[in-house]
Amino acid sequence: MSGQWLTSKQVEIYMNARKEGKTQAVSAAKAGISERRGRDVEKGQRIDPSTQHRAWRTRVDPFESVWTSEVELMLQRSPALSPLTLLEHLQSTHGAETFPDKLLRTLQRRVKRWLHQEGPAREVMFRQEHEPGYMGLSDFTELKGITVTIQGKSLHHLLYHFRVIYSGWSYLKVILGGESYTALAEGLQNALWCLGGSPKEHRTDSLSAAFKNLSADDKDDQTQRYHDFCSYYGMTATRNNRGVSHENGGIESPHGHLKRRIKQAFLLRGSYDFDSVEAYQCWIEQIVSQHNRRNAKAADIEKLALQPLPSYKTADYTVLPVKVSSSSTIRVRASLYTVPSRLMGASLQVHLYHDSLSCYLSGTLVAKLCRVYSQEKSHRARNIDYRHVIDSLVKKPMAFFSSQLRDDLLPNAQYRQIWQALASRMPSRDASRLIVGLLHLAATADCEAALGEAVAEELLSGKIPVLSELKQRWNIVATQHCPTVDVIQHTLESYNSLIPIGSEVHHAIH
Repeated sequence: MSGQWLTSKQVEIYMNARKEGKTQAVSAAKAGISERRGRDVEKGQRIDPSTQHRAWRTRVDPFESVWTSEVELMLQRSPALSPLTLLEHLQSTHGAETFPDKLLRTLQRRVKRWLHQEGPAREVMFRQEHEPGYMGLSDFTELKGITVTIQGKSLHHLLYHFRVIYSGWSYLKVILGGESYTALAEGLQNALWCLGGSPKEHRTDSLSAAFKNLSADDKDDQTQRYHDFCSYYGMTATRNNRGVSHENGGIESPHGHLKRRIKQAFLLRGSYDFDSVEAYQCWIEQIVSQHNRRNAKAADIEKLALQPLPSYKTADYTVLPVKVSSSSTIRVRASLYTVPSRLMGASLQVHLYHDSLSCYLSGTLVAKLCRVYSQEKSHRARNIDYRHVIDSLVKKPMAFFSSQLRDDLLPNAQYRQIWQALASRMPSRDASRLIVGLLHLAATADCEAALGEAVAEELLSGKIPVLSELKQRWNIVATQHCPTVDVIQHTLESYNSLIPIGSEVHHAIH
């Protein structure tokens, strides 16, 4: 009798052909059955019962005694209860012998079926139709599980990600520090100029760099700088509802795609170390460029719909007024920096970027410094450059010994080892004079690395370096002493010859 039953595949092929408008004969030929059997299929006959869903149970329901009276009531009150929690509750009230652990999978199926049939309505995701040139999104992310290093030193950083949602064109920038307005503005502005236009709307999550995040009823919640920035580029600033991450899904999900690309590229590269942050940024841009090439056609369409860029970029930095102290230092955002000593007492205007400081005096750039961040709240970061103060320090070398910035004045670990060796072998005065002389020579002859190697070799061989010999080695001629001048002091009597005599005195008086 089994030969008279049709398989579910034959039935599916036949019915699909009929839905496409094919005749019974053509549909039956496609399914490999006779036309008569095709008519039986349409009447619901000759279908293999083994392929049909049964409506009866094959064994006793282990939860029959408690499902309606207990489990279903608990689910009605709290649909978020997990099957494991329900099973453990039943075990505590009825005993583990009655409801052993092996029933967990059965309970999971029952709960899942109940939620589908009688559970509460769930939130529906509505797929959006995206318009070219309409929306761009910004967010920050980090590479978890990867430690990028710059010349062996760990780089604490974030990645700023901008994406236009229609084409998926993306831009990534390495950000030092946190999610600041400066990082957002600089990254967004660079992205817009690389893209060649600006979208009509710019969306973020509740970034404190862009929104004050005061209260749900606060209508004027944008920071003024962010509002001005978006207005300059003709963009309307929007954000998704706080705590609803899927509303920013147009960039949250692509985070993962790009980061997987980056991790794969690291595997090919075989190293996480770079010569500089700039080299790391260039490498990131190459990866993103490969990603953008896959969306090139859609990006070309989107670029035609973008708003034109203004003639000039706008300020993407924070302006801070600072005054240079008598120690030739400035304090910016709790971090300490040295500047050239000639600026002491001057009032500077600092343009603060996420990775650097540009110091202006009366509109003229007088110093550009790398920005530093503290990894610990109890420790304030410092960026101390001995070249800024060495001319003054060489005149009073003992000031080095007790200076609060002593360890920071030494440019690297090698010079710190040199200082420790000198301090352990020489009196403090001589050690201070020698290390300051070495720093002065390094600054004057621009030979910091080579000088450090030479001094380290001499100390390793048990010798104390002689500063005059090192100066000769780098062709630094000693300053000539002023010649001694013999001064002949005139006698007091010799000045009498200058006094007029007789009538000359009388005329002089009158």
